[in-house]
Amino acid sequence: MTRKPKYKRVLLKLSGEALMGSLRFGIDPERLRAIAREIGHIVAGGTEVATVVGGGNIFRGVSGASQGIDRATADYMGMLATVMNSMALLVALRQISVDARVLSAIGMQEVCEPYVRGRAIRHLEKGRVVVFAAGTGNPFFSTDTAAALRALEIGAQCLLMAKKKYDGVYDSDPETNPDANLIEEITHREALERGLRVMDSTALSLCMDNGLPILVFNMSVPDNIRRVLEGERIGTRVVCE
Repeated sequence: MTRKPKYKRVLLKLSGEALMGSLRFGIDPERLRAIAREIGHIVAGGTEVATVVGGGNIFRGVSGASQGIDRATADYMGMLATVMNSMALLVALRQISVDARVLSAIGMQEVCEPYVRGRAIRHLEKGRVVVFAAGTGNPFFSTDTAAALRALEIGAQCLLMAKKKYDGVYDSDPETNPDANLIEEITHREALERGLRVMDSTALSLCMDNGLPILVFNMSVPDNIRRVLEGERIGTRVVCE
């Protein structure tokens, strides 16, 4: 990083789809390496980084529920998908000599550490990237909610919402409205009242109630994480009232 980062500790939320690259499903190795390199750059710049990775590139609980699997079971399957993505990110980080740990909300000590708040904070203080896996460990909660919860638990100064395709939050759905306008700044409450696609409403409410700012940006643009952390005005800032 060329300038001093604005935040000392952040949580980066990655969707599972962000790992697909141009693939229809699964993990694109080159895209995974690119994400790991960007995380490595900001760690080298002095920012403590935790991350939550979704599992939608492998299995999505809501989709599974619509196909006849009961919702709780489908959500647990989705949590296992996030563990797979987290382990892949761990390997990619270690391959570029970035120390990292996976902490899972579901016990599976043979492959990753159990989630313990104090342990996560100690890893961050030692300069390690912490990858939170398995969501909150409970069905009916999304990885967006897990990201908001873990960010608050570790005392992150900001929640970074990395989007695969769009530059931030829009005033209408850019998928269906080509004239949708990017919103540069909005409050949590206004985003909730307008039903904008920042994150799910449970996660957004949690951030609002605890005064956690959110930065929404396009992860596909190289170096965007660094630019956000240096305070450059890109994407959308979701701020407290």
